[in-house]
Amino acid sequence: MSAFTKSSPSARCKSEYDSLRRVLLCPPEYMEIKDVINDVQKSYQEENINTEKAMQQHKKFLEALQHEGVETDLLNPSEAFPEQVFTRDIGFTVGDTVYIAEMASEIRQGEEGVLQKWLTKNDFQPEALGGNRVEGGDVLIDRDTVFVGISSRTCKNAVDELQKKLPEFEVIPISFDEKYLHLDCVFNILSPTEALIYEEALDQETIDMLSNRYTLLPVDQQEQFALGTNVLSIGDRRVFSQPQNTKVNALLRANDFRVIEVDFSEIIKSGGAFRCCTLPLIREE
Repeated sequence: MSAFTKSSPSARCKSEYDSLRRVLLCPPEYMEIKDVINDVQKSYQEENINTEKAMQQHKKFLEALQHEGVETDLLNPSEAFPEQVFTRDIGFTVGDTVYIAEMASEIRQGEEGVLQKWLTKNDFQPEALGGNRVEGGDVLIDRDTVFVGISSRTCKNAVDELQKKLPEFEVIPISFDEKYLHLDCVFNILSPTEALIYEEALDQETIDMLSNRYTLLPVDQQEQFALGTNVLSIGDRRVFSQPQNTKVNALLRANDFRVIEVDFSEIIKSGGAFRCCTLPLIREE
């Protein structure tokens, strides 16, 4: 299932901010909070998800990506996987390889097989990790560096395995408060020199290490809860963000980013936003 013209498959990704050329998404057709797996879901459990509204918002996001010249592919949604909209967690692209994640939560186990079948069918050559639990929301790449969040979803052994598989990269583990689920909910690289950060989730040593590399743009507690950190950079200083996160958007614009606002208020009730909903297959410098 695709929503754009196909090109020759060849995965490549060496940053979070190079021009996004091809990306994999999944419509939230069966999205539902069944088993609470994060604090955001806990807040919206009774209200739950308006699937029709979530589908409309996802469609507008898809159309906005296409308008920006991004080739979009779609997984077929399955009623068995209510969290499948968050394609970033199921896999991640580093260099020229798409790695299949090892999902920690029982309700998400099985999504890996769907992704692997799609990649194989579309002539990619995915690689599975050796049983070490890792999810793509904890993996951020910047040229020759791969940051890996150590969380309730990603274990320390995965860092060692990735370092062995990626000898040309430096793999740096980052510990953070596990209540925030994934690293990309508290830290997100925007450019070679700038990153969004929710400092309360990280220790001072980690903040100092990151501040030596990036100008850190702070996200406050209210907008972190609304997934203000979980924006999507698509290259040329273009960033997808929610209109509700006005302080984040003002900060981005003040730093010369072009903010593309799309309402994702229904989808974020399950604890993820634009980065969570996109698995980049091809980024180009």
